[in-house]
Amino acid sequence: MSSPIAQIRQIRIAADAPLAVIAGPCVIESLDHCLKVGEAAKAVCDKLGLPYIFKCSFDKANRTSIDSYRGPGLDEGLKVLAGVRERLDVPVLTDIHEPSHAAPAAEVCEILQIPAFLCRQTDLLVAAGKTGVCINIKKGQFLSADQMEHPVAKVRAQGADNILLTDRGTFFGYGRLVNDFAGFPMMRQWGPVVMDATHSCQVPGGGGNVTGGMREMVPTLAYAGMSAGADALFLEVHDNPPAAKSDAATVYPLDRLERLLSTCSNIRGLVQNSDK
Repeated sequence: MSSPIAQIRQIRIAADAPLAVIAGPCVIESLDHCLKVGEAAKAVCDKLGLPYIFKCSFDKANRTSIDSYRGPGLDEGLKVLAGVRERLDVPVLTDIHEPSHAAPAAEVCEILQIPAFLCRQTDLLVAAGKTGVCINIKKGQFLSADQMEHPVAKVRAQGADNILLTDRGTFFGYGRLVNDFAGFPMMRQWGPVVMDATHSCQVPGGGGNVTGGMREMVPTLAYAGMSAGADALFLEVHDNPPAAKSDAATVYPLDRLERLLSTCSNIRGLVQNSDK
């Protein structure tokens, strides 16, 4: 069976393509900040010859505390993302949480992301599938890899076939998230697989009123994901992680990005050569 392909502008995400990088801040803090992070991440990817997709959320709807910063919201957030798309000339990914978000978000973003906790919500998947843009479905920790067939089917029923599947921690265990890399080849039968190396390092509830995490484990999990055959790498990055307004415990330092991506690209190259 041939490997699935996702196409976003000129970027081809597939088993035989270069490693695609999806990276940006966790949440929109300002247009200037998004541009700063995006410009730096794009420069690193350009240097390494890796295709780059900017990501950021306009609303973090599942924060631990009611008092946590959520972002600017749909209308203002899409204005920021449109500014990034125009100024940097890169594809943009954002996550949606309600069916009503799908159409307006798709006018700005080439990829709509379905959060892991919402990956079985039929109305959300249907609305996303109807937009015609690429859909990135994050695997819920309550589903096995083979059960991702059903969320994919809901999107495909709308005529959409440009689909990515992301692992952001396969299940909960030992007070943290655990990744099952054997699930990667299982999910790949429905779409290219994305390794989310930063969310996979989260420790839910580990920070009291915020989500904790083990940022030092990002490279370990990213390298493991490449070894398991991931076609793209998803990272939340920040120029000053302790000051990040969301996921400060796991966002990856921007000044370490080049080394991380260089090693990931090398590992992917070894895996691709071994499959020939």
